[in-house]
Amino acid sequence: MTPAELEAARDRLVPDVVAAGLRVLFCGINPGLMTAATGHHFARPGNRFWPVLHASGFTPRLLKPSEQHELLTYGLGITNVVARASARADELTDEEYREGGRILQEKVTRLRPRWLAVAGVTAYRVAFGDKRAAIGPQERTVGTTRIWALPNPSGLNAHWTLATMAEEFARLRAAAYADGED
Repeated sequence: MTPAELEAARDRLVPDVVAAGLRVLFCGINPGLMTAATGHHFARPGNRFWPVLHASGFTPRLLKPSEQHELLTYGLGITNVVARASARADELTDEEYREGGRILQEKVTRLRPRWLAVAGVTAYRVAFGDKRAAIGPQERTVGTTRIWALPNPSGLNAHWTLATMAEEFARLRAAAYADGED
């Protein structure tokens, strides 16, 4: 993909991969330009979301971004805090995060996933107004939906390795399946 094609994707919206009653609704910060250009979540080659999802046991094989709709068969989905695409998350304003958090809470109320997993604790802090949130399960809920803050799988988040991220995702997976239902 050329730089011009990527730049043309700026501000595009990428459809959610969602359904009612999911076990886990994963939530990215916002679509990157590669995601917006392809229409596939976490599409940038250096993004570790798909490898971590597999390594943590959420999927039986490594899915490609183009296979994102298969997530629904596993009771999983994807959305974003902020809908508009940008080259970097630091291009977003706090106001966009807060408005995105409000819209996200409405979406979660409507879809009622068991868990909302926000991949990016800093984005979670701003969107939900919780300055002290840390990686892991949160005390706050949206209705009956529990919330888990995950590390951002971007390749730029180098202090989290694929292995340590997979461990954190696996902790979420254990909690999401702790109720004994498939």
